[in-house]
Amino acid sequence: MKPFLGVIFVAVMFTTASLAQAPFCQPTLAPRAAPPQLADNEFTPTLPPAAFGAGQGPTVFLDEGHNNFHTVAGRYAPFVKVLQRDNFVVEPLRGRFTTATLAPARILVIANATADRNKDGDWTLPTPSAFADDEIQSVRQWVDDGGSLLLIADHMPFGGAAADLASAFGVLLTNGYATDRTCSADEFQFQRSDGTLGDHPITRGRNVEEQIDSVRTFTGQAFRAIVPATPLLVLGPDTVLLFPSEAWKFSETTPRVRADGLSQGAVLTAGRGRVAVFGEAAMFSAQVSGPERRPMGMNTSTAAQNPQFLLNVMHWLAGLLPAH
Repeated sequence: MKPFLGVIFVAVMFTTASLAQAPFCQPTLAPRAAPPQLADNEFTPTLPPAAFGAGQGPTVFLDEGHNNFHTVAGRYAPFVKVLQRDNFVVEPLRGRFTTATLAPARILVIANATADRNKDGDWTLPTPSAFADDEIQSVRQWVDDGGSLLLIADHMPFGGAAADLASAFGVLLTNGYATDRTCSADEFQFQRSDGTLGDHPITRGRNVEEQIDSVRTFTGQAFRAIVPATPLLVLGPDTVLLFPSEAWKFSETTPRVRADGLSQGAVLTAGRGRVAVFGEAAMFSAQVSGPERRPMGMNTSTAAQNPQFLLNVMHWLAGLLPAH
């Protein structure tokens, strides 16, 4: 498969007219997380009783074989803590995706994989696929046979690295940055009250205590499904995607498109399996960054329902919630 070029892909997704309609701005979007960017090991969410008995939860493999920015013992340790609190059995998967390596898992989680070209911080175009063709075929077959996939791909280069895998399920990722019309916002709030948070068994939960009314994300990208899918997180009016040739390097000539109506989260079924795709990763972590330990993710006050939302997503992937 050819390297993902971001801007070329945008031309396929959007018409020339929509490109022209993107608001002009001088981007001031900047990294929210300053080094060091670490897991918040003090994060302890308040959660309902575990859905599964001790040691009886579904086996979850968290991909660590594709230069992943988020790992079990690293920046996704809070993600793992939430799942283990519910008695999911979480293990790292450090090898390639094959029929044999995927067979023991009920759920496969892939968070911010990168290709070898981009693994050491060279976040410039092109951003090739993190996955070989045969790996993508193996994942697709595993899902068709009843597996569940949680694919998380953040802003450039992560959207580009996961684009080929996502497209195998009819999801068109972008390799840019989501922001507002000022090209400065680095957070989005999705709410039931304004329709940006979709109605689905995931947002309803199993009872009123699990109902989700608000979810917070932190920059990320956005995408469109070309197969039947249910959007969960929908970008509202006056949102924009920026497409730099190097991560976090913006200017007034950086290509941009309107992002109104695109998704940062959506779910679909494929064969006998289920797939959840999210265009932002910090929403499912709890991190601190810089000397001031600035919070980002589930540990922020504006993301109070994100931990339950994560559990609801996992419950849906595990089959505890109905498909539709």
